[in-house]
Amino acid sequence: MAFKPFRPKPPGNRPSGPRPGGGGGRPFNRGPRPPEHNINEFIRVSEVRLVGDNLDEISEVAGQTIEPGVFSTSKLQKWAEELGLDLVEISPNADPPVVRIVDYNKFLYQKKKREKELKANAVKVELKEIRFGPETGEHDFDFKVRHAKNFLKEGNKVKAYVQFRGRAIVFKDRGELLLLRFMKELEEFGTAEQLPRMEGKRMNVILTPKKTGGAPKKKEE
Repeated sequence: MAFKPFRPKPPGNRPSGPRPGGGGGRPFNRGPRPPEHNINEFIRVSEVRLVGDNLDEISEVAGQTIEPGVFSTSKLQKWAEELGLDLVEISPNADPPVVRIVDYNKFLYQKKKREKELKANAVKVELKEIRFGPETGEHDFDFKVRHAKNFLKEGNKVKAYVQFRGRAIVFKDRGELLLLRFMKELEEFGTAEQLPRMEGKRMNVILTPKKTGGAPKKKEE
């Protein structure tokens, strides 16, 4: 069944001003929302480009073989009406605009379903920070490496940095060696975007997770 287009109602004797008891300027009657796309008689241009996977069905009502191409809008509107479907403008900024003849309600449902699937499959990448000092000990270093491995396995980026305070800046070479060792420990799990570099009183490096992910090494018996 063809989509019923939005048609604004005439004002009539509807009271003006704020809704009674509403407390604010909200309209008295908002009415139905207009469709997301230009459809049927709301497509104002004279010619459009037809695409779609139901051209055989359109060819039957047209009485001729229909291929993708440019047609008069009025002709496509007529064919859509005969099929009980809608002429839907899917690319309004193209020249000429691109349209399909479909059931608009079904078209919207499939569009929202695809968007929902894409959103569900999208991986949210976070930037996790790990802080070192120039005098970080072995136990603390190993502890932070394990955390970084977990972050990278989860698909997150890791920003490791050495914070220099006061005169500790003279130990920046020590900080660089620490970060290079950190990168080495995680080479199975992530790739450094660049070598360690200074930013103010911090030396940092950012690791990006490898697509295949790392696998923990098996302990030798």
